[in-house]
Amino acid sequence: MTIDLIDYEHGISALDSGFFRKRLDAIHFIIENGHVAIVDTGINASVPLVLEALSTKGLGPKDVDFIMLTHIHLDHAGGASQLMRLMPNAKLTVHPRGARHMADPSKLWAATVEVYGLETATRNYGEIIPIATERIIETPHEFTLDFRGRTFTFYDTPGHAKHQVAIRDSRTGHLFVGDTCGLAYVEVETDGKRYSFPTSSPSQFDPEALHRSLELIAGLKPEAIYLTHYAQIREVPRILKDLHRLIDAHVAMARAVGATGVKGEARQARLMKGMAGIILGERDRHGWRLTDAEALDVFVIDHELNAQGLGIWLDTL
Repeated sequence: MTIDLIDYEHGISALDSGFFRKRLDAIHFIIENGHVAIVDTGINASVPLVLEALSTKGLGPKDVDFIMLTHIHLDHAGGASQLMRLMPNAKLTVHPRGARHMADPSKLWAATVEVYGLETATRNYGEIIPIATERIIETPHEFTLDFRGRTFTFYDTPGHAKHQVAIRDSRTGHLFVGDTCGLAYVEVETDGKRYSFPTSSPSQFDPEALHRSLELIAGLKPEAIYLTHYAQIREVPRILKDLHRLIDAHVAMARAVGATGVKGEARQARLMKGMAGIILGERDRHGWRLTDAEALDVFVIDHELNAQGLGIWLDTL
């Protein structure tokens, strides 16, 4: 089995979960004194990759102390129930709003089917099974957790989702941020610089909350952050400044579409056209060496999902 594993300092690694395309979706390992904390899980199909990555480190399922979810969207949490079944000593950490959905995933599954359709949801994610409540640790704002002398602090960071947390590692001061700091796809890296793009996917996009979450992260002054999409990012102040600008661009575009009064499929088409304009504008602004078609293909999932999320947000106004 071939795995794609990036090793950073201080026992931190990023594993490609294998979801959709190369280096789209990361599972992070934090290793301390022969024990492991896993941040996000990918999907059920990622489980063999996780086991193989542990083996390359000389570790196994019994060495996993924590599986920590940044939020419960299934590209982040879809493999959690299968990993918990295989890892007898692990506890699952999750935002209080997400805990009940890990114990009883029926509503989470229904919401996923609503977004993707049953056939696609089943093909992408597989079976999601309940996790025993006694193995779940809820992580409200500023909750702390000891990991073999290394402290994790959890921060409530809504805006992408109401059940989103950022996790600060005391050893490094770095943060594991899930989707709060957007999508830093490797395909748009240019001359060694990384770029990030907000995710407004359904169904809890809240631009004001997201701005506040980014300000909270900035106030913690991390030298690096780890995104599920994808892996370690430095130059954090530059990335956060860009994200604030792009959130405002999303909002302005959505409001302009909303002001036309169109609804349904016509509104979605206009939102998608607006999203394409923002994506290609970023290509031109930053000099990504991609054609129009290539740039849109990088964001092929987000092009539609961001538009859908903006439409849901417009309906709340």
